[in-house]
Amino acid sequence: MKIDYREEKVFNELVLKSLYDDVGWTAYTENMSTLIAGFKNSLAVISAWDHDKLIGLIRVVGDGKTIIYIQDLLVLPAYQNRGLGSDLLVKVLLNYKDVRQKILLTNDEPKVRAFYEKQLFSSCDQGDLVCFAKIT
Repeated sequence: MKIDYREEKVFNELVLKSLYDDVGWTAYTENMSTLIAGFKNSLAVISAWDHDKLIGLIRVVGDGKTIIYIQDLLVLPAYQNRGLGSDLLVKVLLNYKDVRQKILLTNDEPKVRAFYEKQLFSSCDQGDLVCFAKIT
């Protein structure tokens, strides 16, 4: 399988909706115009393609100098556990290697926690940091 990685912020709405829905992130697809605008306003988006099929992506917001926030990291279930999520994350971390704060917020599930710990992220519940979030 040859994966094509692309850096672009504009996607076909149906293609993007299909990816988010397939991974179960349907709260994002309830208002596609907001999601599309979020993509356009993102610092970076790297997507993974199997021929013409969008199979994963990572989206970054922030200033790109002092902080980045990894907003989304999605891989279609049929393509998970093949290293695609790691590849996408590594590409972002290399692009922003000089940025001190690299932050993300995600579900606290054992597989998710293990994935990010493998990538050398530290959970804020273990250490000197605290994380606050207000999600409406």
